Amino acid sequence: MATTEKPREETARKAEMSNLDIVRYYYDRAVDRLELPDDLRTVFWSSYREVTVQIPVKLSDGKTHTFSGYRIQHNGARGPYKGGIRYHPEVDIDEVRALASLMTWKTAVANLPFGGAKGGVNAPAGDLARSEIQAITRSFMNKIEKILGPTRDIPAPDVNTDAQVMAWMMDEYGKLHGHTPAICTGKPIALEGSYGREQATGRGCVYMFREAAPQVGLTPAEATFVVQGYGNVGSWAARIMQQLGARMVGVSDATGAIRSDAGIDADDLAAHIGDGGKLTEFPGAEVISPDDLLAIECDVLIPAALGGMIHEGNADRINCRMVIEGANSPTTPRADQVLHDKGVHVIPDVMANAGGVVASYFEWVQNMQHFRWSEREVNDKLGGVMRKAYRDVSARAKEETLSLRDGAYTLGVERVVEASRARGYV
Repeated sequence: MATTEKPREETARKAEMSNLDIVRYYYDRAVDRLELPDDLRTVFWSSYREVTVQIPVKLSDGKTHTFSGYRIQHNGARGPYKGGIRYHPEVDIDEVRALASLMTWKTAVANLPFGGAKGGVNAPAGDLARSEIQAITRSFMNKIEKILGPTRDIPAPDVNTDAQVMAWMMDEYGKLHGHTPAICTGKPIALEGSYGREQATGRGCVYMFREAAPQVGLTPAEATFVVQGYGNVGSWAARIMQQLGARMVGVSDATGAIRSDAGIDADDLAAHIGDGGKLTEFPGAEVISPDDLLAIECDVLIPAALGGMIHEGNADRINCRMVIEGANSPTTPRADQVLHDKGVHVIPDVMANAGGVVASYFEWVQNMQHFRWSEREVNDKLGGVMRKAYRDVSARAKEETLSLRDGAYTLGVERVVEASRARGYV
């Protein structure tokens, strides 16, 4: 069932708006609100540097496949460029532009001393052997290393990349520049990675939930939730939500979706998938259509898959009280309006999933000092930053009668403009 439903869902979300359209829409609203002139609107939207490289790699079929790699540095007024690298067939320059811009506002909302960047390769990582992914990674790093550096641009993991990919990137960079652990974040613990980094994006979503729950009248220990996209972000958010006593009643990944009103154990499901099992084969749960996942009655929906998954065609089916956006740009503007009209409390991506870049900042700080913090220290510091971000955005939204999304974009853009003016750029 999941296989037949996916193409229809993919077509629907692409037809409405691209990731670039979504980010640009909210950026323009913030710029209008801040009354920036048109010349500055262009300055803060366009990228500082865009690099496209060719990555030819011989794969196991004996043929040389040529992939395109991108690294886009959007804005560095607040500090070194920061942003993940994703491997996915849908990666193109427009998507990377959108995500680089989003990183600029995200680091500003979290008040980190970073700018925004993003990278990607249009490789089908899920269909490739690890040796093939390593070859792509090393070739990619070799071709973009001149624009990277621990005080210039610091990559991190994203969709279909992980600690191992970052280890290969660090090693390839080190061949040219010497041992430089601060060149990327999200590395293995054995290579000066940070404790708590792997769980940080999901944990940050839960910190946001705990901060917002009283405003919506929810008790964390009694809440039910649904996760769309059981990858790194979704699975860790689910496991940490479960530690609070919350119950997962529906979940999906690329293979399909399942539900159980009695609850789906997040730890057992993660172990099942980690052992090579399919989500749809998890015992004790009913297999459902991915389209029907969003209609499950619950307190909290956590979209943690790809962008545009909540759109005008399915937003009205959503039956929850809160949405926490673990993915980037999962909700189109039209869908966002539908959710607003339904009274759903939406915690937007630009603040909700910032836990990853916050922990990346902590890893970078540790690497620059050649000193390591305990996992408890990392988690405590992460909680402090995420709570502060939520309160800052909530205060701005309340002050100007805005949604949290509009409040976050307005605050983020304002902070970047302020830094640019202080440098004398504008």
